Amino acid sequence: MALLNTQVAPEWVDYNGHMNDAEYARVFSLGVEALMTAIGLDEDGCRRHGYTIYTLETHLCYRREAHEGQALAVEMTLLGHDAKRLHVFFTMHDAEGTLLASSEQMLMGIDSDAGRPAPFPEAVADAVGTLPAAGDDWPKLAGRRIGLPPQR
Repeated sequence: MALLNTQVAPEWVDYNGHMNDAEYARVFSLGVEALMTAIGLDEDGCRRHGYTIYTLETHLCYRREAHEGQALAVEMTLLGHDAKRLHVFFTMHDAEGTLLASSEQMLMGIDSDAGRPAPFPEAVADAVGTLPAAGDDWPKLAGRRIGLPPQR
């Protein structure tokens, strides 16, 4: 599901001449905001439902450098969900379709007034049900773990 089109802002570029690693996380955060809008949790929806989404965990993989002014496109695939969580996989591509980065995330629905996890409001749950899901065809980069092999 296409979520976001943007470009590398000058202030995102570091002394190496490419997008700073923290800015990749910023772009994926903007992708989460776009996803929230898609499921009815834009600013007005959050206020109306008294509900929002927090990021619990993220696994960001850097694949290629991005440079100032370069076009970026973020897409999302739903890996799984329950009554209050979304397991999502985002990809970031350039204009030629080259994979620049991926971000696997666990998102939690939060009752804003209570400040606690809570099931999705019915309208949001219905919208979640329409998101494109990976099913048995998970992206190759999803579900990876980080670590070194045991030393002998």
